Amino acid sequence: MDNDVGNMTEEDWEKKLSPEEYRLLRLKETERAFTGKYNSNKKEGIYYCAGCGTPLFDSESKYNSGSGWPSFFQPISDKNILTETDKSQGMIRTEIMCNKCGGHLGHLFDDGPQDKTGLRYCLNSGSLKFNEGE
Repeated sequence: MDNDVGNMTEEDWEKKLSPEEYRLLRLKETERAFTGKYNSNKKEGIYYCAGCGTPLFDSESKYNSGSGWPSFFQPISDKNILTETDKSQGMIRTEIMCNKCGGHLGHLFDDGPQDKTGLRYCLNSGSLKFNEGE
């Protein structure tokens, strides 16, 4: 995947990404619960940013939160994730984005597994690419 994303315009992103990826990553939309291709994925591997290919999450930290979106209790590296307060839709949440390309990934909640980190990284499947067996 082309990782030279520093100088890309929104027009460049629209050409590079699929329509779904563009809506999720760049327009910060959310896919409907239980519709994403990775929600029930139980295969071992690495989840990457669909925008730039940055490794984000390992299948070992994925768990079934029952939320309808792929959920993880920790990223591969905190350096690959950017967080920001999101006050949209009448709520105050923590948005998570790819630190390299700024793509919207989902939201961070504090209702994750208490025996792990206590965090739930709740992601859009369409914001991710999965490589099995890594």
